[in-house]
This record gives sequence, C-alpha cells and structure tokens, in this order.
Amino acid sequence: MNNVRQILVTAALPYANGPIHIGHLVEYIQTDIWVRFQKMCGHRCIYICADDTHGTAIMISARQQGVTEEEFISHIHKEHQSDFSDFDIEFDNYGSTHSEENFALCKEFWTAIEKAGLVKEQDIEQLYDPEAKTFLADRFVTGTCPKCNSESQYGDNCDKCGGTYSARDLVNPRSTLSGTKPEIRTARHLFIELEQLHTFLDEWTQSGDHLQPEVANYLRGHFLGEPFRDWDISRPAPYFGFEIPDNPGHYWYVWFDAPIGYMASTLQWCNLHGEQFDDWWRNKACEIHHFIGKDITYFHTLFWPGMLKTADFCLPTKVHIHGFLTVDGEKMSKSRGTFVRAATYLKHLEPGYLRYYYATKLSPKVDDIDLNLDEFVSKINADLVGKVVNLASRSAKFVEQQGLSETYPEDGGLFARAAKEGDLIAIAYERCDYSQAIRRIMALADQANPYVEQNRPWELRKDPSKLGQLQDVCTVALNLFRQITIYLTPVLPRLAVQCEQLLGEPITDWKQSQTPLTGSPVNPFKHMIHRIDTPQVQAMIDESRDDTLETTPDNTFSDSADALAAEPLADEITIDDFAKVDLRVARVIEAESIPEARKLLKLTLSFGGAEQRTVFAGIKAAYQPEALVGRLVICVANLAPRKMKFGTSEGMVIASGPGNDEVFLLSPDEGALPGQRVH
Repeated sequence: MNNVRQILVTAALPYANGPIHIGHLVEYIQTDIWVRFQKMCGHRCIYICADDTHGTAIMISARQQGVTEEEFISHIHKEHQSDFSDFDIEFDNYGSTHSEENFALCKEFWTAIEKAGLVKEQDIEQLYDPEAKTFLADRFVTGTCPKCNSESQYGDNCDKCGGTYSARDLVNPRSTLSGTKPEIRTARHLFIELEQLHTFLDEWTQSGDHLQPEVANYLRGHFLGEPFRDWDISRPAPYFGFEIPDNPGHYWYVWFDAPIGYMASTLQWCNLHGEQFDDWWRNKACEIHHFIGKDITYFHTLFWPGMLKTADFCLPTKVHIHGFLTVDGEKMSKSRGTFVRAATYLKHLEPGYLRYYYATKLSPKVDDIDLNLDEFVSKINADLVGKVVNLASRSAKFVEQQGLSETYPEDGGLFARAAKEGDLIAIAYERCDYSQAIRRIMALADQANPYVEQNRPWELRKDPSKLGQLQDVCTVALNLFRQITIYLTPVLPRLAVQCEQLLGEPITDWKQSQTPLTGSPVNPFKHMIHRIDTPQVQAMIDESRDDTLETTPDNTFSDSADALAAEPLADEITIDDFAKVDLRVARVIEAESIPEARKLLKLTLSFGGAEQRTVFAGIKAAYQPEALVGRLVICVANLAPRKMKFGTSEGMVIASGPGNDEVFLLSPDEGALPGQRVH
C-alpha cells in the first residue's frame, strides 16, 4: 500500500426506466466500499457511473406518460442520484448515456470498428408487434427456451440453462407489450463480427486475473468452444438512441453505447477537473475495475473487451462479478413485499444497516447473497449496537470533563494486536472479501468489550481516588472504538463522522488505525446507531407489498440487455383451482386519478347492462386516465372486495410486465363484449 495507484472504478449503469431497489444496491454498495477503502489507503481512485438511458423501453414509457424521452430520463436521473446519495454511495461523476460526450465517443468507436472490417449489413427477419407498432427488442419477447424448454424466458438468453439464442427461436413467443403473437418482418441491420476477435478474447479471458476463476471457466464452457454469433448492433426506427451517422434511420443498439457511457462519464469528470481523458483510458499505469452483476457477464467479458481492443483503449484490469440478492432464501417478490425500493427502505431503516449487512455477506465469488430478515435484525443489534457502539456509549460520558489521557495506558496489548490485524483486514477489502474483513473486525470488538466489562468504568466513577484510573480505562475503550471504526469506515462512513464528532479528529487515512489518540478532548456522547425492532422491518415489508405494481426487476445496466429473469412461477395448481377464477371482459367507462395515491387509478367498469364495478388499479405511472375510457380490459370478477384507504375495490384488472411504468393492461381481441367470460 506504499505505492500510490491510479484506479478508475465503475459500477454497472442502472437503466433509466424505474427506481433503485435493494437488489441494485448490492452492487453500488459493494463498489462504494471498495472505492472508499482505496481512497483511505491514499490511492488516486475515482468512482464513475451514469444512467443507461436508451432503448425501446424508454421510448414506450415516455410515450405512455405523455412526455418526451429526455424529460422522462431527466426525472429518473434525479431519483437515482437521490437514492444513491441517501445510501452514502459517492460517485465522483454520475452522468448519462444520452450526452454529447457519449455520442462523440460512440462515433470514435464506430469508426475504429468499421476500419477494422468488423461491420457487416444483413437483412434479417425480426419480430414485430402489430398492435404496439414497433419491432420488438429481445426483452419484449417471452416464450419457451428452445434449448431446455423452460417457460417464460426472455428473447436472447435463458435464466435456467444459461443458453443464448435469437428471439425468433423461442417457442410460442409473445410480445410483453400487448400479449399478442409477434409477426415476422424484414429489416436491415448492422452486425459486428465478433468471431474475428475470438483468438484475442480466448487469450484475454483465460489468462491473468482479469476475471474470477469461475467466470473464466463459465466462458470457456459456454462460449469460447464454438464460433461467436454476430452481434446485432443496430435498430431501425422508431428507437430512442443515437442515430448512426453513416446509416440514417438506424440507431446504435443500447448495448453499444451503454458501456461507452463509462468513458463518457469519465470524460465529463476530466473536463470538470482539468484532467486528460487519455490519462485514464489510454494509460497502462491506470487500473480499470468494473463491478457488475452476473447477468451481464457476456457483455462485459466478450463484447466490451473486444470493442476496447479494436478502438485502442485500455482493457479492464479486473471485472468483479457478483451474484443476485435473495430475501429469506427466495427471489425478491412483489407479492411477499420483499421487492423493496431504496426510497421505501429509507422510510423505515438507516442506510448503514443495509451497507453493513451486505458487507457481512459479500465475498470475491459470484455466489448469490441472501438477506435473511431475522438475521438482519439480530446482526445489526448484536454487532453494531452491542459490540461497536457499546465501547463508546459505556465510556465516553465519564471523560467529557478531563478528556483522554496524555499518554496511552497499558491495555494488555489490545491496541497493538488490533493494529497488526489492520494489514489482514486491508487485504480482505482489496480482494472484495468483505465478509472476512467484517469477521476480523468483529473479533477485535469481541476482544475489546471484555476489557470494559472487567474494568467497569461506571463503578470507578463513584470513587474520587480512582479518577485517574477511570480516565485511563475510558481512553483505552475509546481508542479501541476509534480503531474499529477506522476499519469499518469504508462500510459505515456515517459512523466515522460520528466518531469524529465525539473525539475531534476526522477519519481519512487507513494508517490512523496504527496510532492511538491521547490528550485530546471528548465531546458529549450522542446516540450513533439505534437498535432495530422487528416491527420496523415488517412495516417496510408491508409497504412494499402494497407496492406490487410499481417495482421493477433487478435491471442494472441490462434492463436494455435482455438479461431480465422472469418472476418465479407460482406453485402448481389444478384445472379445478383455475376454474374458480372468473375472468370477465369489462369496459372502462370512467377513470380518474387519486391525487393522494402514488400508484392508484380509480376505474369504473361496465360488465354490460346495469352491472358496474369500482376497481382500484396500480397503473398510475403507466396510463393517463383519459386514455383508458372506452378500453376493454380483463377483470377478475369474483375476487373478494378489498377495503382500501380510498374506497372498496370490487375486482382486479389483469396486467403484465415487470412493473412501474412498464405495466401493460391485457385486452381481449376486437369483437369481445363486456360481461363475456374469458375461457
């Protein structure tokens, strides 16, 4: 750690089509911890990110809300930055792929790729939704995997077997926009012949330590053993993105300009700070570290290195790949309330709790991590409250008058042993083995607390003749607390600030853990980390459960990358179970917004004749009320009435899609009549 390193760190770009949720936060917290650690070690490190803003999904969402794409992504951009900031995730620059800098760099890449002879044109047959009047990106098509026969798979890869394919290869494909069966139409597309880079990519992925061993093995077993398929890099109009300069009417596919967004955001930072862009992306002395989820491995370990190599930019030093988040052992679920938005979490709990819990679970491997809610409560209360803050809360108030001792007292070697442990903790942070780092730090807390218990400062304060001993005991306890806090600073930056407020010295350097504080004042102790009560967690879950139609899937960077996994299938039912559900065609005769509700529209449905029902539907973000009047919908007619804050809902309209502003009402074909049963 004596040599200063220059490090550029990126996290995957969140797609600008919905809010940040706790699944996304695994990555951004993991990366933020690593960056904060590097900065504490004195390295020159910048943390770069941006919103991924292009693609059909953005275009459709903006259209549904009656705003321009630019207005839509601007609103999401502000929400994302707010969520990240509230979780103490500090980017050095947070940009947007819809920027002048990104367009300029895309042109530079495109020129290099064309010059290298990697581009070809080809007329292809593509799926087209005649009802939505648009060609369908892979993520807007679902069907049965042609390789393993798993159902409800998206259009380019299977989350069950990991296979890749064309959306046209799906069995029984359906458009997620309208539910209709897509038509096949012909359009001209541009392709990058990635196979020309096969030898280079084989060598790069299988040598050095650019990738985790399990990732290198995965690529060798699934992709490197056969020719790469050509990469479809363009989309015909209508499409929200950058028009290809030498191909009017054609746009770069979002996955072309999205990773270049790393560089565009870096360029913005350079322009703001008087830095040279090439010092970061064409400087072999600069380390480039990408943090991503395992669902976008293919793009970051094959396409992206190939693009960088062709355009003569530096290749990633390391691609750090993590797994998904499960909650209580299962995939995050809207119906169970475990699909929690960042903003919803913060209404009930402190951000440091989640940062710490994730740190206790994260390792250098690609394994999924589980948020066990009972363990979450007990771990925060036992570790942070019972072990760490306890050192300060049981000693600080006894030395507010005299401050710390002038010389560091004898402590039986506690501080020295913990100082020596700092090197091993640092190695664990460097390796992204945060779980090991936390175990070592908590072991130090386990050693420090018995010292306080044995010396009982609350008893010493009662004897005027032992005030010197009291000061020494509290000096040791507060220094051990400070030392542990230094080690936890990358994870808990707010605790570091609270430690500064108590003891007067900012925590900025890892080496501060090696030298105790002496002779300095101690300020009045203020509560630092409060205990969690299970009802707080339950309240968060309850609110999220009510949010069922306004959450989004774990779509970091790759909502546009067709790498979404479908909601897990429910438990199997019989035909008799299904027969109990009475689905009826209904016509919307009135629709109104409820100002006090974030997600609900009030619909009045006609079933023909005099039969009418009032239904509250969580589709406010996706539909304007006036656009729904006269529309036919499918309603669950025999659902028990549900009393809600704004009235009683007498049924449920059926919709599909991942949620939020991507909710699509299902409608019957023309000719259906209100009141008819859906068979």
